[in-house]
Amino acid sequence: MKAILTIGIMWSLLITVVIAQEQVIPAIRLEEALVLTPEQQEKNIEICTQNLIKLGKSIEAYLEVNGDYPEWLSDLYHPKYLPEPDVLICPGDRMGGRARFARNIDPKMPVSYGYQFRSQYRERIQENRTLYGDGVPLIRCRHHASPDFHCLNLSYDYKISRTPSIWEAVPEQLYDSPEEAIAAMEKGLQQQPSNERLCYYVYPALARLYIETGQEYKVDGVVDLFKSSISTDYPRYYLTLARLLEMTDRDEELLMVFKELAEQNPNDRTAHRKLAEIYQKLGDTELAREHRLKTEPLQAFIGKPVPDFSAKDIDGKPISIADYRGKVVLLDFRATWSSLCLEDTPNVKKVYDTYKDKGFDIIGISLDNDEKMLRDHLKKYEIPWRHVYSGKRWDSPIPQQYGIRNVPSGWLIDRDGTLISQQASGDALERLVSEAVGVKVNLVKLMLSILGNNKESK
Repeated sequence: MKAILTIGIMWSLLITVVIAQEQVIPAIRLEEALVLTPEQQEKNIEICTQNLIKLGKSIEAYLEVNGDYPEWLSDLYHPKYLPEPDVLICPGDRMGGRARFARNIDPKMPVSYGYQFRSQYRERIQENRTLYGDGVPLIRCRHHASPDFHCLNLSYDYKISRTPSIWEAVPEQLYDSPEEAIAAMEKGLQQQPSNERLCYYVYPALARLYIETGQEYKVDGVVDLFKSSISTDYPRYYLTLARLLEMTDRDEELLMVFKELAEQNPNDRTAHRKLAEIYQKLGDTELAREHRLKTEPLQAFIGKPVPDFSAKDIDGKPISIADYRGKVVLLDFRATWSSLCLEDTPNVKKVYDTYKDKGFDIIGISLDNDEKMLRDHLKKYEIPWRHVYSGKRWDSPIPQQYGIRNVPSGWLIDRDGTLISQQASGDALERLVSEAVGVKVNLVKLMLSILGNNKESK
């Protein structure tokens, strides 16, 4: 066994060296060379399981001597606790003795496993233990990801479980039965019913398990406890309440929840998507369509007048789309903190310089939060078009109004204020602008020609 694990360590280190040396073996070939059979995968999982059990015993010994958990798993490497370092390496680890999450990488020596009780996370993990019991993962291994599970876990009561990465969604997988998970969460909620950080998972999970174990009559109690314990100011309050109500088909109450959420934040796509689903279920197809369009507002604008905005540019002067009637105008959403935007800036400047004398202009909508950086950027690239800046990044009013989800993003608007495209950026920008400017110019020339011919005929 020790020989197998030693080979595994050397193989992991060899892979790391190969990757570091400009990939002497191409990545695709390397993956092909390392594809494991189902039997090999199960063998790795079996060895990893034994490693986790040994680590659990080492932690027990460490606790007995020191009265506290180790700061890192590498602290266990000591004749008293863990004399063989091989146990710290998972045979499925292709990362040279590193946990898959950067924040879990042991700073002292190669360790494949993610230690959950690091000093900076102890308070948060202790809250998890209070709400979910000692089935909570203490050590996690992510080196065996498959369609069946993502993590192999060792719990605080030193049991092994296989779970998704977010185990909070299915806490029963940490226990031998759903009833054990229910008992742990019931006890936890008695102690921390108002814990907002954890309520997004624990309340819905408990309600779901009640239903799955034939205890539907207890779900109303979960809903009532949530309403009385969690503040409506909690950002996920309505979404969590909705998840609870959906489980019991309380459509009318659910409808009121999302109506209230949509009234508080008219641009909340989740609220409108849920309202569309509920109205569809209730048979109101017209209202369902209305909210569906609010979920994907871009689709509603194509070929129609773009809703205007009223704002001030970066120099404090009023600006709106109406000011640009008669021009093809690009609403250019971007930010200096985005590398994609910086790479695309010369392209936008080139298109502007090419078509500015043919009836094309740009309104820059900045998602920056540093005005100096924005001004330096405009100066560096000699950008002449006007910019709107609020300093609120994604919460900036105009990006919120138009439902912008990524940058760079360009809305190309016709001379009469009609939306041509909401994807006018990158390689597509010049083609779209050329077509928009060219079509209008040709139409004008055609009309003048027709009028001239009519005058001559008279």
